[in-house]
Amino acid sequence: MNAQPSTSTLPGRGVRIAALAYLVLWVALGVSPSDRGTWLLENALVVGLLAVLWFSRRTFRFSDASLYLILLFLALHAVGSHYTYSDVPYDAWWQSLTGHSLNEALGWKRNHFDRLVHFSYGLLLAYPIREFVLRVVEVRGFWGYFLPLDVTLSTSALYELVEWGAAEMFGGDLGIHYLGTQGDVWDSHKDMALAALGALIAVIIIACINRRLKHDPAWEWSNRMKAAQKSS
Repeated sequence: MNAQPSTSTLPGRGVRIAALAYLVLWVALGVSPSDRGTWLLENALVVGLLAVLWFSRRTFRFSDASLYLILLFLALHAVGSHYTYSDVPYDAWWQSLTGHSLNEALGWKRNHFDRLVHFSYGLLLAYPIREFVLRVVEVRGFWGYFLPLDVTLSTSALYELVEWGAAEMFGGDLGIHYLGTQGDVWDSHKDMALAALGALIAVIIIACINRRLKHDPAWEWSNRMKAAQKSS
């Protein structure tokens, strides 16, 4: 008989090590960020998310795969909030490795780290969102793939509204750094489009893997968690 993944409220050892590594990274990058006010704003939602994950761990447990994806996304966000997204020196890092400018090679006129993170939001978090949808809404088939895409796009739009509201509230350099449009009037639209594209790619990959495996690990995990909760 195949061993079933643990349904403990605690994640596996590997996830706990990854979480510790993320915590070390977050603290190290938070010691002396480029702009303390922007860093605080950028991390307010992160603290809220981590609090929700912690306090809901007994009633809703994400799989280890989802937790790895969430931690990877948060690590990217930690880098962006340290430098402010508009000033992450990825091009300098690339030049030190290759001797060439990535921006020049791709014809980019702006810093695109924020675009990468918005794309990663969809690509990395579509699977955790799908786990949540499968367990809460209990859908399968087409809706089990469409709803994660829909939730990704709607939450991305909600974030853009929060970002706009915060920028209006605080104004000045803090508002500009937090908004990070870099002079692009279509910045919010492009960010949402990239998040949706990332989620679309993710759900296609998930569908292909499930078809190849001939079963749906996220659906099976959801059912095991519901059974474990009923028996506890």
